[in-house]
Formats: sequence, structure tokens, C-alpha cells
Amino acid sequence: MGTGKVFGECYPTRTGDDFLEFIKKAVEPHRDKEIHIILDNLSTHTTPDAMKWLEENPRITFHFTPKGSSWINQIENWFGIITKQPIRRGTFSSVKVLIKQIRDYIEHWNSTAEPFVWTATAGEILAKIELVETNIKKLVANNG
Repeated sequence: MGTGKVFGECYPTRTGDDFLEFIKKAVEPHRDKEIHIILDNLSTHTTPDAMKWLEENPRITFHFTPKGSSWINQIENWFGIITKQPIRRGTFSSVKVLIKQIRDYIEHWNSTAEPFVWTATAGEILAKIELVETNIKKLVANNG
């Protein structure tokens, strides 16, 4: 059952090693459970080391959103909220201060966290995806 709580880390880089370190920390408290992780198609999510680790941890499944469909991933909603509330228009004297703001916000969020709830049905979502795919195909055909 989802809680709506956020686990976050700040890294100075965005590498496959960073991703794997993050995922290991994120799943550790849930080591006896089946875990499904929704990811975008960033190349760091599919490095040989990440795929090897995934094979060694069969209770964990990666699900990748279709390219250009990051809106399907509910964490994108949370990224929008944190960007609008504590970060946008903020003045940060250093990266360290920005990271503290992010960590403080995560702590605040988690104190009253609730899962996001889809308001659209699966059929409505899939119909939108089909419409977008059709429109993209038309655009490509018209530009060919």
C-alpha cells in the first residue's frame, strides 16, 4: 500500500552509479516486499551494473514509461509541487543551502504524506496516449 512518502537524495552528478546507490538505499527498508519501480528512459537506469543488480533482486521490477510520457509517472507531480513551492523564486547562497531546503521540504511533506490518486480511468489515459500517438504520426507524415 502506498503512503505518499518521498525518499530523496541529492547527488552532484547523475550517473548510473548514483542511480544504483539511490535505488539500493530506497529499497533497503522494504527488503522483504515485492517492489515495482516506475522509471523514465534515462540511460542511467539501464546501465549494465543496474541490470545485473536487478537480475540479482527478482522481487524488484522496473517499469519504464513510454518516451515523452513522464506525466504517467506520479513522482513527476511531486517534482512540480516541490519546484513551485520551496524552490522557484528562492534565493540560495550555495548548493548546500538549496539541498537543505530540499531535504527540509521532503521531511515536511512526509509528515502529512498521502498517496496521489488518479482521477482518470485507465481507459481515459490510454485513449489520450492513442490520440497523441496518432497526432504525432500525422505531424511526421506531413513533414516528410
